[in-house]
Parts: sequence; C-alpha cells; structure tokens
Amino acid sequence: MIEFFQHLLHEFEIPLKNPVLIFSLILFIILLSPILLRKLNIPGIIGLIISGVIIGPHGLNILAKNSAVDLFSTIGLLYIMFIAGLELDLNEFKANKNKSLLFGLFTFIIPLSIGFPVCHYLLGYDFNASFLTASMFATHTLVAYPIVSKLGVSKNQAVAITVGGTILTDTAVLIILAVIIGKSKGSLDQEFWIRLGVSLAIFSAIMFLIIPRIAKWFFRKLESEKHSHYIFVLSVVFFAAFLAEVAGVEAIIGAFVAGLALNKLIPHSSALMNRIEFIGNSLFIPFFLISVGMLVDVSVIMNGPTAIIIALTLSAVAIFGKWIAALFTQLIFKYTGAQRQLIFGLSGAHAAATLAVILVGYNNNIIDENILNGTIILILITCIVASFATEKAAKKIMIATQNDDTDLIKAAEVQSEHILLPVENVEHIEKLLELSIFIKDKKSANPISVLTVVSNNDEAEINILKARNKLETFVKQASASETKVNIITTIDHNAASGIARISREIMADIIVLGWPKQKQGFFDKLIGKKIDDILASTEKTTFICKLKRQLILHKRIVIAVPPLAEHEKGFEYWLMKMAKLAQELSIPIQLYCNDTTENAIVKVIKELKLSASVTFSLFNDWEDFLILARYIREDDLLVFVSARKGAASYINLLENIPNKLSKHFANNSRLVIYPQQFTHDHVIERFDDITGEPLNKSIETIQKIGKGIGNIFKKG
Repeated sequence: MIEFFQHLLHEFEIPLKNPVLIFSLILFIILLSPILLRKLNIPGIIGLIISGVIIGPHGLNILAKNSAVDLFSTIGLLYIMFIAGLELDLNEFKANKNKSLLFGLFTFIIPLSIGFPVCHYLLGYDFNASFLTASMFATHTLVAYPIVSKLGVSKNQAVAITVGGTILTDTAVLIILAVIIGKSKGSLDQEFWIRLGVSLAIFSAIMFLIIPRIAKWFFRKLESEKHSHYIFVLSVVFFAAFLAEVAGVEAIIGAFVAGLALNKLIPHSSALMNRIEFIGNSLFIPFFLISVGMLVDVSVIMNGPTAIIIALTLSAVAIFGKWIAALFTQLIFKYTGAQRQLIFGLSGAHAAATLAVILVGYNNNIIDENILNGTIILILITCIVASFATEKAAKKIMIATQNDDTDLIKAAEVQSEHILLPVENVEHIEKLLELSIFIKDKKSANPISVLTVVSNNDEAEINILKARNKLETFVKQASASETKVNIITTIDHNAASGIARISREIMADIIVLGWPKQKQGFFDKLIGKKIDDILASTEKTTFICKLKRQLILHKRIVIAVPPLAEHEKGFEYWLMKMAKLAQELSIPIQLYCNDTTENAIVKVIKELKLSASVTFSLFNDWEDFLILARYIREDDLLVFVSARKGAASYINLLENIPNKLSKHFANNSRLVIYPQQFTHDHVIERFDDITGEPLNKSIETIQKIGKGIGNIFKKG
C-alpha cells in the first residue's frame, strides 16, 4: 500500500512527466477556463493564456516547456493562420485588395516609425537592435481571430482587410529579419537577394499552381472518402509550412498561403470546413494559446526598474502604433467606430511572428535579455487588450448586422426559410443536398426537408420504410455540416400532387428538383410531364438541377436572365441565393441580360449588400438564345432564369428549356430557376376575373395531339 502511494506521489511530481496526465491536464484547462471566465465577462482566449502563465515553468512549474508542448503549439499557430486564409472571403478581398495594401502599409510603417526612435534614442540601443525591435511592433498574430469566427463576423470587410494586411506586414517583417541577420553575418550580397527571390517564386508557383490541381483531382477521385479529405488538407498545411521555411520565410506564411490555395475548394458551409474548424478550435488552437502563456516570465518585473520600464515602453508603443494605424484606416475608408476597434483588436495582438523575430534576434546576439523579457510581457498585455477589444467590437458589429439582416430577411421573405428536396432517385441526391446546404439561410431554424412520394397501392407502407432507410444516410451527411435534415415520406396517387401538397403544408420557400428524364412517349407528352405539373400546381421558387460535377470544381456561375425578370415576385430571392452560392464557392457570377434588368440587379446587390463578384454582358437575342454556347466553358455552372406561363417574363421560346439545355449543353452542370409568382389573390386583384388560361390550355392540348399524331406518321 505504501508503494502504491509512493508511486502515486511520484506521478504527481512537478513538472509533470507522464504524457497521459499532461494531456489530461491540458484538456481540463481547455474545458474549464473559458467556462469559468465567461461568468466574469472575460474572453476565453485570455483564460487560456493566463492558465499557461500559471502552469508554466515561470509560474507553478506544473508543466515544462518540452518538445511535445512545442509541437502542439506549432500545430495550433499554423492552424490559426490556415483557418484565417481559408475563411478569407476572396471576392471581398479582391474587391478590397487596395484597402488591404493600404492598411498593410499603415500597420507596418506607423509602428516602425514610432518604435525605432523610441528604441534608438529613448532606450539607447544600436541601429540593428532598434530596427529589429521596431519591426517587431509592425507584426501581429491573429490570436483573436477565433472570437471573430465564433461570433460570425468573419465576412465583414474590416476583417478581410485586416487579414490581408496581416500577411503583407508579417511577410515584410520576416524578410527584414532575414536581411538583418544576413547583415549581422556580413552575407548581405547579391547572391542572398537572388536566392530569396527565386525560392519565394518557386514556393508561390507550387502553392497556387500545383497544389490546387492536386486537391481538385483528389477530391474528385475520392469523393466518398470524407475522412481522407481532412487528412489530405492537414498534410497540405504542414507541407506548405515546411516549403515556406525552405524558401526563407516563416512557417506561418506557408500555412496562410495553404488556406488561400484551398479556399475555393472548401466552401464555408461544407462538412469538411466544419471538421477543420471543430478540431482546430477544440484542441490545437487552445494548446497554442496555453503555450504562449507558458513563455511569460512574471518574475522579470522583480529584476529592477529597467526591466519594468522596457516592458511597459514596448507594450505602450506596440498598442499605440496599432491603434493609430487602425484610426488612419477608419478615417480614409469611412468605417464605423466598431470596425476601427475590430481592426485594432485583430491587429493588436503580438505573439507568433513577434516571438520569431525576437528569439532569432536574441540567439544572434542582436538584442539583449531585457528586450526579450519585455517582449514576453508585451505578448501577454497585447493579447489581453486585443481579445477584449475584438470581442467588444465583434458583438457590436454582430448586433448591427442582425438588425440589418432582419430588415432584409423580411423584405426577401426568408425569415423562416424552408427548402424542400423531393427525391425520385436516391443516387442523385448527394449533389442536390450539397447545393441545398450551400444556399440555405443559416439563420433559419427550419431543416432541409427531403421528400419521397410513394404510390398509393398495396405495397405503400413497405415502400415508405424502404425510402426512409435509404434516406437516413443523407441525414448524417448534412449533420456533418451542422445542417438539420428532415425526412418526409408521403402517399399520393401522383408524385407531382404529393410534392405540391407537402410544399404547402411545410410552407416551403424553395423546391429543389432533379433534372427531368429525357425519354418520353407520346402519351407522356400528351398528358404532361411531372415537372410541368409541379410548376403548374405550386408558386414556389423552383430550382431544377443537373450537376455534372462537384460544386467546388466549377469556376464561374453563368446566369442568363430574360427581359422583365425583375418584375417577378421571387426576383430578389433567387438572386440572393445565387450570390450566396457564389460566395460559398468563391467564384464570380457572369450575367447575360438587357440594360433594364442589369440596373435592377445592381440595385438589389446594393440594397442587400451582396458580396459576390458580378460582371454583366448585354444580351437581347432571346430568339436564338443558344448562341450563348460560344461563351460557355465546361467548368461553368450554367443557370437559366425562366418563368411560369402567364408570368411577366415568360417567353414561349424558353418553354421546355430543360430539354433544350440537355441537348445543347450536355457537358455542363445546369440549373433552371422558376421564380416565385404572385399568389392567385394578387392575380385576381390585378386582372379581375378575366383570364385566357383555359383557352390557352385547350389550344396547347390540341397542338400536342397534332404534333403527336404527326410524329406517329413520320415514324411510319
């Protein structure tokens, strides 16, 4: 018994050495510190950093700074930079690249300009030490980015320019570091510059030309191996980090570039993105934050006034420099106070690149121990200030956005959006479900309803059970992306009437249908197709889809919009959905329409603040609309906006458009949209009781009979 207690005491000797116990301690800290500090309104990030200070070698010495901690810390840091690159809205970034460049210039030049005189003249350091320390002020680490991501404001323009500025300023600082080290070693010659330039060019070519092609091939060939997708992505991140180090820059640049390279292939609402964020935010990133705290040596404050003065001076310069840069950015781009605070919060934390600069400078005897210790205190102070500033600003922006979105949602009538996905062939559901997940409004509590209509016969109950069992698999697919799916099976004599009835019962906003079958006999044509029956019996926005490839493999969304489409009730709604799909896939929209429709679309884009990249081409030749084929590429998602009969934008030439597209655009993914129409009440108000619909139907039926009889004689 005594031996047991001795063994137990030995296991708890500090610093802890048992890897299982160490990992258990870390997990308890990750679990409990945010929960406890949330009650004090302190951001969870600060709790993790303070926990690192307490358990670290300079605190209670419960945990030593060993290779295992360093490994997990490095993984967490790379993960932060990777997610930042992955979540960057490329359309927003491209639209605001000049703003990112200007902010990057501000957040680099201003702290450097303030820091160098302070270090050189006030603290009395030489040129190399002063310049290196001042360049450290220009760096920043996106420690507070998980706060932005969690509160759902990562798509805000202020976030886009800050993340864009981060990569610019950190790259510049790390190049300065390489230059100063080369200068201190006397090797700053022509060969140094050639080697650095060539290595960076090769690195960029590999990441932006080769890696995306490999990733596309991998995702296409192993479409069903979902777990392999995550392992592949993780492999790319660490390989990119290694290549960056080989190229002469820091690994964090490689991780960020990996995020940019894979950005278009990993939609934000996909199951893969959900897995990446879940594992990173649950394990790797908290581990990094704890390791940052473990670096802080609070005892340096007790070493005399010099250490305190240097630490406080460095911290003040770091905070002031970043705040001034954020202020200049706000004034020039006319941002709100909350956006300025968000820019300051995201760019105000110093950790990764700062540590890299200072540790390399210290190891090469360019800076002394006081600067090193002062920098560690600076890291703690700036991380705390940045976390508070970011959380406060992000909450303000989130509340303002919710208020704006409430008005927009009411205008677009998607307050409780419901998507109905009728399924005839289970084999084709996966891509349709993915499309539904991407376009679904995330604020809606309603699920995506997957519907199967079973014929009303003696085997109806058995068929219902079979249909439910087949569809259960796709509930799991949707749950991986945190999207609710509801399975509905119903009995009806006719599939079209069953779909129409359920769409009214659940008050569906969108019906997503698969592409109609092409082979139809004379009596099918005479009686009418199922798609036509659904369109005739519902007034919902209807998408008819044929996805020839995965959505992530498309490079453009090409939309053909007929004249007067802006007068349909569902005009804003389908446009909003296409913009959302383009944003998810990070691809541009090419629109073909007339001038009047273009003006209406531009107005809606401004009113709804849609961030998709949209370009227009004038198109009026609807009598021969198939000439669009000359502008369509194989990797385009082709979208035709049609209309139901009697609608303002209905064109006879677009009748039976799915069959025409199948014939002339067989290799393209294609989508036909039938916008929502005004209800019968509106029609009665506008046209009283006068309608030519019965007469039109009679004429159409006679025409079908005539064509069918003619075809029989032709075959004969």
